[in-house]
Amino acid sequence: MAETHTNFVTLGNSNLKINPIGLGCMGLVGVYTTKPSEEDSIKVIHKALDLGINFFDTAYFYGWGSNEELLGKAIKSAIAAGKIKREDVVIATKFGVIQSEGKSKITSTPDDIRTVVDGSLQRLDLGYIDLLYQHRVDPKTPIEDVVRVMTEYVKQGKVKALGLSEASVETLRKAHAVHPITALQTEYSLWTTDPDRPHSHIDVCRELGVTFVAYSPLGRGFLTGAVQKPEDLGEGDWRRSNPRFKGEAFSKNLELVKAIQDMAKQKGCTPAQLALSWVLRNPNVVTIPGTTKVENLQDNIGALKIRLTDEDNVVIKKILDQIPVEGTRYAAGHMDSLNI
Repeated sequence: MAETHTNFVTLGNSNLKINPIGLGCMGLVGVYTTKPSEEDSIKVIHKALDLGINFFDTAYFYGWGSNEELLGKAIKSAIAAGKIKREDVVIATKFGVIQSEGKSKITSTPDDIRTVVDGSLQRLDLGYIDLLYQHRVDPKTPIEDVVRVMTEYVKQGKVKALGLSEASVETLRKAHAVHPITALQTEYSLWTTDPDRPHSHIDVCRELGVTFVAYSPLGRGFLTGAVQKPEDLGEGDWRRSNPRFKGEAFSKNLELVKAIQDMAKQKGCTPAQLALSWVLRNPNVVTIPGTTKVENLQDNIGALKIRLTDEDNVVIKKILDQIPVEGTRYAAGHMDSLNI
């Protein structure tokens, strides 16, 4: 595995060491764009390994297991080729959403947890799961009961560490009281700054020794400047239904992108690198940008070389205050599923 840098960090309350920039694998099942071929997807994962990326994020919900199978196949082939050892990579997956009558259903009953996690272990076929998340909080099942079931897998040696996704700080505290939580994953970027509020997610994670994992740090690609008009999104692209990519909100949010592009030019970096370095300015935050393109990996990892000064952060705050984001980060139905 390539050692392109030396700034690996340790995930909270664990001994798992990761590159602070990982790879979110959801897009490899074609959520945003046309589904890449398996061969191209594996090339992306192998290139990530070459660049020193060792933190990979998947979930049963991503293609109902097909994303886990893909990731497992890619990692196993890299191991077989002698590029890495199993212990060199940190694999995260999630339970908490199942298929029911043709629709997705949030559930974390003990039986549903065991069904999904046992399946994930088989689909990944990597011996164990490094980091197991609850994907979405099930309001009908107490989080304490959920964590007790998750802990069973830790005791069996099938899971190394536990995490939550899109959970409130109250839920995090309750979960952490049952078993140490290693990571809290929540959307966080220049256009989703809620976790930054005082006494909110990042502050509480720091207090509890939990690592905050920022997903969609590039605003689902919007903050890179790659999407300039709605027509740039393919017919089946999920973002077409996202409030921030629709109508007047799209045009308004382009103003934020323009400001980011201008500042990135002044810093001598790309907009993606600026956005990622801003997310990583907090020492207890890591991030998992996703991509289906090999060339984007190199751009993303370059963010580790960008250092924002206090003056830079003041300028960025002023930009965010002057150009507030338009639209919620999910449509109404999906927003209701978040435990925030």
